[in-house]
Amino acid sequence: MVRPTDSTQPRTIKEIAAVAGVSKSTVSRVLNDTPGVSPKARELVRSAIEATGYQPNRAARSLVTRATGSIGLVVSEAHARIFSDPFFASMVRGATQVVRPLGIHLVLMLAEDQRARDQLLEYLRHGHVDGVLFVSTHAADPLPRILVAERLPVVLSGRPVSRLQVSYVDVDSVAGAGLAVEHLLELGRRRIATIAGPQDMPAGQDRLRGFTEALAAHGVRPGPVAYGDFDRGSGARAMEELLASGAPFDGLFVASDLMALDALAVLREHALRVPEDVAVVGFDDSVAATQARPALTTVRQPVEEMAKALTLTLLDRIKDPDAPITSRVFPPKLVRRAST
Repeated sequence: MVRPTDSTQPRTIKEIAAVAGVSKSTVSRVLNDTPGVSPKARELVRSAIEATGYQPNRAARSLVTRATGSIGLVVSEAHARIFSDPFFASMVRGATQVVRPLGIHLVLMLAEDQRARDQLLEYLRHGHVDGVLFVSTHAADPLPRILVAERLPVVLSGRPVSRLQVSYVDVDSVAGAGLAVEHLLELGRRRIATIAGPQDMPAGQDRLRGFTEALAAHGVRPGPVAYGDFDRGSGARAMEELLASGAPFDGLFVASDLMALDALAVLREHALRVPEDVAVVGFDDSVAATQARPALTTVRQPVEEMAKALTLTLLDRIKDPDAPITSRVFPPKLVRRAST
């Protein structure tokens, strides 16, 4: 039975122990969810906490548990792209929806060059966050490998470039590109080009592979290929390159919606009609797809849901760093609009 308390609110573990009629070590084990406490004792402590309105001091607890109450969201891209690409905004929204109710802070950290990576690594090594969500990693980025080696809980958005033993959440980009190609073929397009993403990123590699494999499955030779960086500007350059090649095409798969927006603008400048002359399919189903003129047919990846799964996976790894490595791959979906 919980002992009654006076009007003064208990503020220490010692006072909670007195109210609950248990030892201070028992209260500490309950607060830290440590095994070895009987159900009855746990109930006494929880009742005392509820009755008194006791709020554990996060800073004090962190001295024992080494928990900071923060996780890092590391993005290996330039500032300009992060704040202009809807993908990153959706990732932040999804992660925040998970951590905010838990009282956990999400810390955005940018690793756009070697100096920034060195500073970030120093920050992480000093234990300022409990774990890291890595978004938009490139093959040359050493941070995931370093942090895995140092046993900081890490989860990747996208499969690892190498055979790094790390949990990740991704969309099936190979299947998604296949959906785009299948749709264009169903429309009767047989000369299909692509603006592929960067080939030092798994998403860029997988979407190009899905494009070529889907065409090969139907005995159709791929049209011309140009490469962009998933961002605005690179799509326009790649579209100009495709047109300059002189190779005819009546269908176009673009590996991101932002690049597809550029492609549509360049096609208009060259007096090519969409979809009459060239049917265009993007990838992401971001807000950019609905803003396009004409509205963009695209492959949807559920970014916010992926971000939630990514964050929950990280929280699980923080709780149990020795848990098995996991992967979750979301299915893509074709969203048809006016560009096809």
